[in-house]
Amino acid sequence: MSAPMSSFIRVTVPSALLSSAVLSACASAQTASTTPEAPRIEQARVEQIISTLADDDMRGRSAFSADAVRAAEYLAGEFAAAGLESPEGADGYLQWFSVPTPTRGAANVGGNGGASASEQGLVNVVGMIPGRRSDEYVLFSAHYDHIGIREPVAGDSIANGANDNASGTTAVVMLGRYFAERGTPERTLLFAAFTAEERGGFGSRYYSTQLDPDQIVAMFNIEMIGKPAVQGPNTAWITGFEQSSFGLILQEAVTGTEYEFYPDPYPDQRLFYRSDNATLARSGVPAHSISTTPIDVDQDYHQVTDHVETLDLEHLTNTIRAIAMGAETIVSGAATPTRVDLPDGN
Repeated sequence: MSAPMSSFIRVTVPSALLSSAVLSACASAQTASTTPEAPRIEQARVEQIISTLADDDMRGRSAFSADAVRAAEYLAGEFAAAGLESPEGADGYLQWFSVPTPTRGAANVGGNGGASASEQGLVNVVGMIPGRRSDEYVLFSAHYDHIGIREPVAGDSIANGANDNASGTTAVVMLGRYFAERGTPERTLLFAAFTAEERGGFGSRYYSTQLDPDQIVAMFNIEMIGKPAVQGPNTAWITGFEQSSFGLILQEAVTGTEYEFYPDPYPDQRLFYRSDNATLARSGVPAHSISTTPIDVDQDYHQVTDHVETLDLEHLTNTIRAIAMGAETIVSGAATPTRVDLPDGN
């Protein structure tokens, strides 16, 4: 309702003060217009995916088991629903391969892509969004396997792996959905859920052989992002920060937002060399892992207590948004990280 005319009072404002106010308002408007808008990532969908992956029915998603295959098939369905394309060589997003039978000798998995009796079948889940630059790839990845069935603790023997690494796998699905909804990107985007990270990194090692590392501009490997980092909510750390300009690019991309990226606070644990990013990093790719979990004090790591209920789903969702925002200039071709040059023996 408009105010009656009689309620208006004429006020004289000094011109200098008025000019100052106008300039301040213009500056505020400019700041608001240049602050990036948070990507649309729905927490309800995040919760649905991670709850499915970490459900007891998945029995801990151990590599070389039918449980891992069931998880892979679920993820293939999510990749399809997200609108990703199945790359050449994959069977409906499933990338089958085989490795020599491990010493622990698991039962052979059905549908193992032709593995012989002396080999075990494994399967990655892979998808892509073709970009305008067909020879420049940006890879988003996470491992979907965990450690399966363990010794019972208080009657619970399933190591559900909610944080490790259903959280990272959920991020890959949600990022695929987010970028697919935006249409054709400048650079071609690859999405991979790796198997057998917990058993020697077989999934990422095989996947790496299917690509030319010189064409991979950057790798965002996402690992254990379900718990807030030591520097607080909406922050995430990057392994091998000093090895390339990848981290600096992400920091610049989220400047002025509520999100923050910073170097790995656990350098003594050599995490840069212990996850699925390592193989491509050794080939010169700016391949880094992004995480948030305070691993030095986390009581649920590789325990049967790694349940969805122990996670902060709002933080998880915000971290996915931060990664989407941090990747923006790399995806658009506006920024290119420097290559990694590791010393011999790493």
